[in-house]
Amino acid sequence: MAEIHPEVAAVTARVVERSRASRRRYLDLIERERENGVHRPKLACGNLAHGFAASGEDKAAIRAGRSMNIGIVTAFNDMLSAHQPYGRYPDQIKIFARERGATAQVAGGTPAMCDGVTQGQRGMEMSLFSRDTIALSTAVALSHGMFDGAALLGICDKIVPGLIIGALRFGHLPTILIPAGPMPSGLANKEKQRIRQLYAEGKVGRDELLESESASYHGAGTCTFYGTANSNQMMMDVMGLHMPGASFINPGTKLRQAVTRAAIHRLTEIGADGNDYRPLGLCIDEKAIVNAVVGLLATGGSTNHAIHLPAMARAAGIVLDWEDFDRLSAAVPLIARVYPNGSGDVNHFHAAGGMSFVIAALLDAGLLHDDILTVAGGSLRDHARDPKLHGDDLVFEEAVPESLDPAMLRRPAEPFQPDGGMRLVKGNLGRATFKTSAVEPERRTIQAPARVFSDQDAVITAFKAGELEGDVVVVVRFQGPRANGMPELHKLTPPLGVLQDRGHKVALVTDGRMSGASGKVPAAIHLTPEALAGGLIGRIRDGDIVRLSAEEGLLEVMVDAAELDAREPAPVPPPEEGTGRELFAFMRHGADGAEQGASAMLAAAGL
Repeated sequence: MAEIHPEVAAVTARVVERSRASRRRYLDLIERERENGVHRPKLACGNLAHGFAASGEDKAAIRAGRSMNIGIVTAFNDMLSAHQPYGRYPDQIKIFARERGATAQVAGGTPAMCDGVTQGQRGMEMSLFSRDTIALSTAVALSHGMFDGAALLGICDKIVPGLIIGALRFGHLPTILIPAGPMPSGLANKEKQRIRQLYAEGKVGRDELLESESASYHGAGTCTFYGTANSNQMMMDVMGLHMPGASFINPGTKLRQAVTRAAIHRLTEIGADGNDYRPLGLCIDEKAIVNAVVGLLATGGSTNHAIHLPAMARAAGIVLDWEDFDRLSAAVPLIARVYPNGSGDVNHFHAAGGMSFVIAALLDAGLLHDDILTVAGGSLRDHARDPKLHGDDLVFEEAVPESLDPAMLRRPAEPFQPDGGMRLVKGNLGRATFKTSAVEPERRTIQAPARVFSDQDAVITAFKAGELEGDVVVVVRFQGPRANGMPELHKLTPPLGVLQDRGHKVALVTDGRMSGASGKVPAAIHLTPEALAGGLIGRIRDGDIVRLSAEEGLLEVMVDAAELDAREPAPVPPPEEGTGRELFAFMRHGADGAEQGASAMLAAAGL
């Protein structure tokens, strides 16, 4: 086994030391919950009778309490393509559990919000806080004390982080995440991007755009670009929370069902009553969290996880910050180019070697911790395998020794770029994230006059009016978690891309989010402190010179400090109503900063 890379070791030690007290409190909590929490044997007869009243053929087994009862928490809905396949999973899981003498019940459902549907719409202002809602729903589902293990069914952007955060409060339970896989590949990504830019320029109409989008997002399964949803799957793999190779098998296939079956069988083997107890709260430790960051950087994953990973870590008593990301990014090479960082999608990535190759290659380079507690047993090296069907038998084969497509996937010794492509930029405006992996090196430093806006629609209006021709740093403020829930500003990608293609130097600075599909325009996102919390982004004026440099790690407005202090902050836009946004006011008011995870729930809980 390769010796761990010194910077990975140093960052891990930094996280361990910073988290010492909070991690100890968390481990004490889950030990108390294992011993003294709510369990079936402690339920009163009336409680227990309610819990198995409608359990049909499983009723006697649940009543006897001699075998594992698995709580299924599902994010099924049939509007969201990624989660539509989950509709039949509970019935299948019950059969798979019975094969091992166990039982399963649907403990509860969670929301499954689709950012693809809400991008640029009012509902996007509820998107980030849907993560906390999912965590709360997961906690409600598991609070009944009926369960000895948990199967979490979820894939997309806020759903996996929410499931993890909620389930970690029941960290004494063995828990496996079960994906459903990506849809087959549709329209080529470069063609989709071309049509979007033509539409932004007014050169094609809505019918042509809709036809293109429908050819891209065309069936059941996760969207195939490497955004937040598929980055979630990658992270669950490198943290050892999936069965090996589970992430990118298409829905509706015999192999997909076989891997789900194996996950349930495995869950029955890692309970507290056996000799291989693997509870979630011990599986997710400091090394597993560092592995998730390394995997994210090595594969060019979603910037949204600069928010989600600190929140997930926090739920396990682990303190992660953006300096950890930045230091690891300098040490971890980029070994994958998956759209939007390359031309192929996750199906092509999987065919090139996929996650088994990534895990093996990073372990060989000493960039991942092998000695973590995984759900499948052994060490992380045992996750560097691919599930295959030999007739009706499921086997796990070793990762391919070399990439089957070096244009998409490489070894760390021959990377696409020497760093992980996610930088911390900081200066008088605060701290922000800059994803460099999709930005050409010559565009990673820009100094230009600011044009300031308070919403993305105003940017698009100015673009259409020809007001943004020339070098410009577009500043979009009052987009942070406390202002409006921190929506993704995905609508800005095509017009800013058009300006850049016209030869202008263009950048974006915002206290909001962009997307897992952050593209070729340099962007400082998640800026904290946000405008509503007194951040200096609220004092920038049109024409101020802003310097953004990933190479220097710098984000500055080049205005004298005394002048900035003397300026009145920009007026706060009134809160919007409609689409249920007003119901999330308490989450906005209580949210902490993006670097801490932008969570009102975790802040209120003192975590």
